Amino acid sequence: MKYLSPKKGFLGIDAELIRSPQVIVVPFGLEKTVSYGGGTKNGPKEIIKASHQVELFDEELNKEPYKEIGITTLKPFSIKSKIDNALDQLSKINKDILSNDKFPLVFGGEHSITPGSIKPFTEKYNEITLLHFDAHADLRESYQGEKFSHASAIKRCLDYKNLKVVSFGIRNLSKEEMDFYNNNRDRIEIFWGKDKQTWDLSMLNKFFKNKNVYITFDVDGFDASIMPATGTPEPGGMLWEDVLPIIKKVCQISNVVGADINELAPIKNFDSYNFLVAKLAYKIISYSFEFKN
Repeated sequence: MKYLSPKKGFLGIDAELIRSPQVIVVPFGLEKTVSYGGGTKNGPKEIIKASHQVELFDEELNKEPYKEIGITTLKPFSIKSKIDNALDQLSKINKDILSNDKFPLVFGGEHSITPGSIKPFTEKYNEITLLHFDAHADLRESYQGEKFSHASAIKRCLDYKNLKVVSFGIRNLSKEEMDFYNNNRDRIEIFWGKDKQTWDLSMLNKFFKNKNVYITFDVDGFDASIMPATGTPEPGGMLWEDVLPIIKKVCQISNVVGADINELAPIKNFDSYNFLVAKLAYKIISYSFEFKN
């Protein structure tokens, strides 16, 4: 695998890495099944570009987390043209990263990347819990004739029998998806967007304590007022202050082993949305390693 120089990679660090990197950023701008707005193929490069404006010092953790973690970014590469081949391609990349005991952070692209991204984790661990932020349940068996659609991302993840999912912010789903959820409550938990004022985060212990956890964050999980730069924006979503306590708590009580952020469709001259995602990525990394011991 080939890597960008630190100055060109995620966070734009203007120095050689102090330590061997523990995090590998994977730009994977897959865009094959978008069903409303497009542009997710440009998400990774705009996240990386915006990350160069993110302050490296974290006032909450009172440190520059990247110095203790080490972060490097893969050079952009060609993505396979067929979606199943592309997902296999991503699986092999993450398998290689995991074989070296590193933490992959994948920037999509559309949400259909997640079943490919998570596959090697389901092979490495006896059990894996998926922490899922999204406006949509993504539990359709297929959508518009495509079983690897972004609308089927979590359903495809559940094809791995050792995986359970806990979703936050869901506020749009079909009857088919609701029926599947009701018939599979032993493997799926949903914290509905409409109930966010009364979410009980003490429940996180039940689902995540001492588990191996992979995070997938569809940016339309954020409210459309702060994140319109996505293919299928939805009102009634989460704000920054809703999201961070969940991620922090999960990182404190579990072993977060990898993550992806997807569905950013950049809007020209509106860089604040790209910056929001870049800062989210840095917080996920920072929390994941802050509490590993």
